[in-house]
Amino acid sequence: MLKKRELQDAPALYELMIHPEVFPYVRHKANSSDEFYFLTRKTMEAEDNGELISRTILDEWYNPIGTINLFDIENGAGFLATWIGQPYFGKGYNKLAKDAFFSELFYEHSIEAIFIKIRKTNYRSSKAILKVPYVMYANESYPQIYDKVNQCSLEDPIYDLYVITRDCYFAHQETLKEGEEAI
Repeated sequence: MLKKRELQDAPALYELMIHPEVFPYVRHKANSSDEFYFLTRKTMEAEDNGELISRTILDEWYNPIGTINLFDIENGAGFLATWIGQPYFGKGYNKLAKDAFFSELFYEHSIEAIFIKIRKTNYRSSKAILKVPYVMYANESYPQIYDKVNQCSLEDPIYDLYVITRDCYFAHQETLKEGEEAI
């Protein structure tokens, strides 16, 4: 379902990324296959330096279909960025990828909080995030971070902020285990 980023996947991912329903929402945009290859290499180097964690999302046949990343890691927290190619919308890959990624972040890395900023106009992502039971709306609970992600906005804030904390994630996992034991 997830694997570390590899340069060999760059051409297939680039073709998925440039789709008009995907491209506007990708954090690191590339305007050519060569530029995407370069960005992938820089992403891999940044992960080696501990600046981010990046994975390629795979379908059931191990084809690359998108990416999931934790950027700007600082003090055990970072920002989530995910995109999936348009042919794979609505097929459950987003949820599967996030479940696997969150498990890796909280169990294998020392991540305490995952922040998610979503454009107020990105209805697809806003709808998807509300399906995650351990996500909290964070505009008011993390005002400094909310202000920081919206600092470039000259008018109204353009992003909503959400957070997944280690504690909420683990509490949800415990609830799931208790529910399984009751069956």
